[in-house]
Amino acid sequence: MLDEADNFRHISFMNFTETLVTKLSDKHLLKHEIYQAWSSGSLPLETIRFYAQQYYHHVKAFPRYVSGTHSNCDDIPSRQFLLENLIDEERGPDNHPELWLRFAEGLGESREGVKSAHLNPQTKELVDFFLNATKSSYAEGLGALFAYEHQIPEIASFKIDALKKNYCIQDEPTLSFFEVHRSADVYHTEALKKLMDGLSDSEKALAEKTALEAGNHLWKFLDGVAQSMVH
Repeated sequence: MLDEADNFRHISFMNFTETLVTKLSDKHLLKHEIYQAWSSGSLPLETIRFYAQQYYHHVKAFPRYVSGTHSNCDDIPSRQFLLENLIDEERGPDNHPELWLRFAEGLGESREGVKSAHLNPQTKELVDFFLNATKSSYAEGLGALFAYEHQIPEIASFKIDALKKNYCIQDEPTLSFFEVHRSADVYHTEALKKLMDGLSDSEKALAEKTALEAGNHLWKFLDGVAQSMVH
């Protein structure tokens, strides 16, 4: 095991995004009680349905987060990556909000029920935070996007495995959102790392602050889902 001095030396040799991932790790979503229960199969399917209703509104808004960050970027190659990300989110009939609706339908939810669901305060705060951060500045937008996207490939793989093993959900339409994200967001995350590592020191400080706040909002969103199990 690394002692405290060794750990400090290890961190000192890490680049900005590697260090940031370490700082975000305490609130990695797979550590939350919701995902722990999902992993064991003890999370009620009713709660997963509620989660699907609430999370759709974050998924639906995600292209706008990317768009806001894109509009604040004055570097053409960086903006081109963000444009590709945005196109991936919204292209054609298999756009990502549509794929999430197919997931919700596979759980037994209606499309209209998902779209018209009353939002938890934590859900509204999550969406509002990301919208505001990604509109505010390029650095803040990158920080918010990175806090979310760097976790997604691992979480998507987890959900596919847990849904198949614990809930006997096997069909392609229901799992398609996660199949897409466990591969596409590996590329997105690597590209975001390069953009983040290329920021100035002052921009990195702002991006880190925003990323940590974004991580907290994502965690609180799951807290709101967990609270629904009590009522």
